[in-house]
Amino acid sequence: MSDTTFKATSVLLTLAALVVVIAGMKAAASIIVPFLFSVFIAIICAPPLAWMTRRRVPAVLAVLIILLAVLLIGFLLMLAVGTSVQSFSSAMPGYQAKLQQLFNGFIGWLSGMGVELSSTGIREAFDPGSAIKLVNRMLDGLGNLFTNAFLILFTVLLILLEASSFPGKLEAIANSGRVKFDYIDHFLASVQHYIGLKTMTSLATGVLVAVMLAVMGVDFPLLWGLIAFLLNYIPNIGSIIAAVPAVLLALIQFGVPAALGAALGYAVINIVIGSVVEPRVMGRGMGLSALIVFLSLIFWGWVFGPVGMILSVPLTMLAKLALENGEHTHWISVLLGSGQPPADEVVKAESQ
Repeated sequence: MSDTTFKATSVLLTLAALVVVIAGMKAAASIIVPFLFSVFIAIICAPPLAWMTRRRVPAVLAVLIILLAVLLIGFLLMLAVGTSVQSFSSAMPGYQAKLQQLFNGFIGWLSGMGVELSSTGIREAFDPGSAIKLVNRMLDGLGNLFTNAFLILFTVLLILLEASSFPGKLEAIANSGRVKFDYIDHFLASVQHYIGLKTMTSLATGVLVAVMLAVMGVDFPLLWGLIAFLLNYIPNIGSIIAAVPAVLLALIQFGVPAALGAALGYAVINIVIGSVVEPRVMGRGMGLSALIVFLSLIFWGWVFGPVGMILSVPLTMLAKLALENGEHTHWISVLLGSGQPPADEVVKAESQ
């Protein structure tokens, strides 16, 4: 077998294996999604766990304190948002009917201005209530995730208990010479840095959105704040998706001026957080290309459903960080990144 034929066969086998893995992930989504969510929570909880263990708090006690804090936050979140979710689901048909009336009125206004349009064709191409339906599907997905709360918390408990012995295992692996310790250590530090800071900026976004909508009098401000918090993990696209249903609700309740005010408020919040705060605290090299964000949103949403859309960018970012720390894959990480990479990264990528 020639070298060219061998390489072509290797590529085909790799692609076939990738297709099988993706199909398996999609089939096992009900098992994988809670596990991924558990890992996500564990990564967020790892820094406070390390902080307590450095101060001589026993590992088991530190883990129990963190789990109690997670339970308390989850209970308060369900208490604050759960009623809003039920009320929103009950009121959604009425909102859709009012939105359809506004849409028909807009078509009639265009007809009065001499612009003749087919309302049926426009309605088939553009459903004004699709954004509200998307939010409802996403909330249903989160609701299904909460039904696995015990499994998620138990998995988080085991991961955090394992975290105390993980450095020793890494050193044993490094001493065996099979994996570079610096590679794993830098990868884990980068993951914690990204997810921790992204969670803080997403929390700030959600709080600001909830306060703004509450001041405006828009219904369910806590719900829209939660949606803004979750979708802020998706750069650029997520903020638009989060804004659309709240702006439409402001339009239904108070008319065009309030909708424009809500849209402007969302724009200001996301520009300040996304373009000013995040680059300063996270660094410009921690971003993803807008095209990669969009493709990851579609891909992970297809594989794992609505929750996969929320986890799409963190999952892709994990892949980027893993590639970034590899000697022969760093150039792929540069291609996935957003904007112009730092000069040292360009030199490193060109040297591969």
